[in-house]
Amino acid sequence: MKASRAMFATALAAVAGLASVSPAWAAGAIGGEVQKQAVNPTAIVMFLIFVLMTLGITYWAARRTKSAKDFYTAGGGITGFQNGLAIAGDYMSAATLLGLTGLTFAKGYDGFVYSIAFLVGWPLILFLMAERLRNLGKYTFADITAYRLNQTKIRTLSACGSLSVVALYLIAQMVGAGKLIQLLFGLDYAYAVMLVGVLMIAYVTFGGMLATTWVQIIKACMLLGAGTFMAVMAMSQFGFSLETLAKKAVEVHPMHDAIMAPGSLLSKPVEAISLGLGLMFGTAGLPHILMRFFTVTDAKEARKSVVYSTGFIGYFFLVVGILGLSAIVIVGTDPQFLDADGKLRGGNNMAVMHLAKAVGGDLFLGFISAVAFATILAVVAGLALAGASAVSHDLYASVIKKGKADERTEIRVSKIATLAMGVLAVVLGILFEKQNIAFMVGLAFAIAASANFPVLILSMMWKGTTTRGALIGGFIGLLTALTLVITGPTVWVQVIGFKDALFPFEQPALFSMPVAFLAIWFFSVTDGSREADEEKAKFGAQFVRSQTGLGAESASSH
Repeated sequence: MKASRAMFATALAAVAGLASVSPAWAAGAIGGEVQKQAVNPTAIVMFLIFVLMTLGITYWAARRTKSAKDFYTAGGGITGFQNGLAIAGDYMSAATLLGLTGLTFAKGYDGFVYSIAFLVGWPLILFLMAERLRNLGKYTFADITAYRLNQTKIRTLSACGSLSVVALYLIAQMVGAGKLIQLLFGLDYAYAVMLVGVLMIAYVTFGGMLATTWVQIIKACMLLGAGTFMAVMAMSQFGFSLETLAKKAVEVHPMHDAIMAPGSLLSKPVEAISLGLGLMFGTAGLPHILMRFFTVTDAKEARKSVVYSTGFIGYFFLVVGILGLSAIVIVGTDPQFLDADGKLRGGNNMAVMHLAKAVGGDLFLGFISAVAFATILAVVAGLALAGASAVSHDLYASVIKKGKADERTEIRVSKIATLAMGVLAVVLGILFEKQNIAFMVGLAFAIAASANFPVLILSMMWKGTTTRGALIGGFIGLLTALTLVITGPTVWVQVIGFKDALFPFEQPALFSMPVAFLAIWFFSVTDGSREADEEKAKFGAQFVRSQTGLGAESASSH
């Protein structure tokens, strides 16, 4: 049963990126027997309503998706506010609600502060990247990295980075989806994974970015609304006083005053810094997030997108903190939610579900269950579209066809790639059911921070970046992150079974990211080729366009 608890903890933790922290604390934080919840007819009805509504949106979007621009970027017609909601939807997964609330329930202050690490990457994107991304790119972030560098080599590197991140993220989402649905709906794991896969393929194949965007918007509104309602209902029991809530939480929590002090989650400074760097810069390198900046009309709307999404995500994390503290008092002291050992039924990740029942009854519990499932569908759709775009636009159209592929064929390749990715995600989701997948999202963030982000930011900001530097540095960053995760405690000890880890830390970003930047710099400054001189000469034109947007609408991928 201990193994079962740890598996459930790591599966749900991975969905939100909580897995980027050691599964050792995850297992400890999710104490309590894993039990299927009684089938809630309300949850099933509400989920079916959501599925039917989103399939209707997909049908509507399919009739309006006629060109590659429509498929990849919703025709570039999404407003900053709509895109901000969609980005927030992409970023707020089911376990953002379940996992971070459970973490605050178990660890208090440290659990809440951990969630802030997900937020701090957004100012970086706002001030350094959003405007340049919209002005320089067309469909994927590889359009920017390949703007003045060698198309074939750099797009191949960018596609490898994108597909690595998407694949790892997708497997973690599918396993988390299966476990979550198995727990909340009583549905068999394999059927749950297949259902998510089929719906994901339908959203992306038929509706493209337009359908995916509106699914994310609806899901974000549902999640924000449900979280707000629950927080208001919970706070009403404490006279809407945070001070009263905090005092009562300290009184009843087993750790008492320690829940309001740092150090209970990440006691090693190196781990904390490395985790923060990975989450901050990893966010700025996630392909399914970066794609969203090409869906808006201009750079001004791109900046608005980041402002709105930062506001929505920041607000949601504040709500999560309130829910975690409220659950300590309302749920943690109520015998109906505790097992014979005094632990929370279903584990600490179920704290928010129990809180939903406590403040809103079975009806609201059903709604929250449906929202949790809906969030997974929306996130995997965004991931699938990012992966399909890397295959069809970066590899097929730009590398194999040298930019001479017609749009209809490119879209067809993208749909085939989506289908293949969906089938692969389902198969791997089923195969990984019994495995410890805690390292996967951590590795996805590490690769995004160590391979995607350094190449992307230096190609935009530093004149001296060359194809040789970006290619070698990017692959070194990717391989370093991969090696450090495999030889670290999570994989080397807990997955493979060796006694001691070769690399002592869970988080590789503090080490792998500087290696990538250093390698890009070194192999660029030592590149004396004629191609390197030509690439440096093109930086002026790239800089002007990145700042002004001149030529952005009519330009192709160069």
